[in-house]
Amino acid sequence: MSGAEEAGGGGPAAGPAGSVPAGVGTGAGVGVGAGPGAAAGPAAAAALGEAAGPGLPDEAGLAGARQLQEAAVDPDAPPKKRLRAAEAAEAAAAAAAAGSGKLEERLYSVLCCTVCLDLPKASVYQATFSLTSPGYMPWGRHQPRHASEGCCSWCPVLGCTNGHLMCAGCFIHLLADARLKEEQATCPNCRCEISKSLCCRNLAVEKAVSELPSECGFCLCQFPRSILERHQKEECQDRVTQCKYKRIGCPWHGPFHELTVHEAACAHPTKTGNELMEILDEMDQSHRKEMQLYNSIFSLLSFEKIGYTEVQFRPYRTDDFITRLYYETPRFTVLNQTWVLKARVNDSERNPNLSCKRTLSFQLLLKSKVTAPLECSFLLLKGPYDDVKISPVIYHFVFTNESNETDYVPLPIVDSVECNKLLAAKNINLRLFLFQIQK
Repeated sequence: MSGAEEAGGGGPAAGPAGSVPAGVGTGAGVGVGAGPGAAAGPAAAAALGEAAGPGLPDEAGLAGARQLQEAAVDPDAPPKKRLRAAEAAEAAAAAAAAGSGKLEERLYSVLCCTVCLDLPKASVYQATFSLTSPGYMPWGRHQPRHASEGCCSWCPVLGCTNGHLMCAGCFIHLLADARLKEEQATCPNCRCEISKSLCCRNLAVEKAVSELPSECGFCLCQFPRSILERHQKEECQDRVTQCKYKRIGCPWHGPFHELTVHEAACAHPTKTGNELMEILDEMDQSHRKEMQLYNSIFSLLSFEKIGYTEVQFRPYRTDDFITRLYYETPRFTVLNQTWVLKARVNDSERNPNLSCKRTLSFQLLLKSKVTAPLECSFLLLKGPYDDVKISPVIYHFVFTNESNETDYVPLPIVDSVECNKLLAAKNINLRLFLFQIQK
């Protein structure tokens, strides 16, 4: 799944059984009509079926080509996905015309993510089933789920079955969408149930994908995916870099092979002290904002009454006609008072599963009675075993018996991808810090 798709998207929509669903996509792509995809589809199927080569059965190649063809002509699929499917089908058709295609071109349709049709960049997940899982059939009685699909990729082997492949971003997105719609997450191809407990990583596919060649975005040369990132960051002579005098205001960006020439002619080292002071003052403004946060945290740590606890947000649905997802923690005690935390998605938007941007906001409620106003500062951070990225933000509120709940304030998650990680989890585990301000 590409970076843009990981950063958010409308979420994979589930299509009819046996078809390729609408993938995760962001932005507006160039629409591809049914013509090119339909024309290239049969040729792609023939190319992948006839030129599968050793180790790749014809069924896998045909299924991959059929998947690309269906995605290319599906009017409900996002334009970006239809464009990618049409390009892949055209490449397979060209390979058929040449007599035989490259191995990596034939492997693309076999190893690509079943949701976004892109080669995974990180973890690859597949559904696994036990003898009691829905969709299991005893050995010898397995029949194709769809007549047009042939023997699909989840045939049982030694009492368990292999699922369709999904990249990590699409897998998390499917789970998050199911949570928002109050549905059981299912595989887009075979409609079997999927969850973190029913799916596992496929290391063999991850290693195979890491050895496939990919084009460098700077020099356009091909390298194995396993070393492409290092090449683009450290070795490529055309990678974009900055002047070493950027700290004193040089704005130059350019290819690495021009860096030495630029630095030799850069005018910033010859600037006067007054000119440099103006540049440094602007840089100091941004650093002051960062330091202000950390100084505030250090100041709070010197307070007499400090409390913290692990909180677990559990999902619930409202009683409205159109139910909405919200989260709430059990009651907990901090600073000798009883508290509850609530959270909601996209400020209770009607259909957050249709939104490209997803956010969480939370509210702190005081449940016990107080004899005097209770002024507190509080902040939420990630739990000790979570990998979600949360930026610390300090909030202040004065609690009384009449005003015992804060407004909903943003949970400072880095982006929508991190929000999907929280939504995909069974519960959200965070750590709350409370600081009582005494005058």
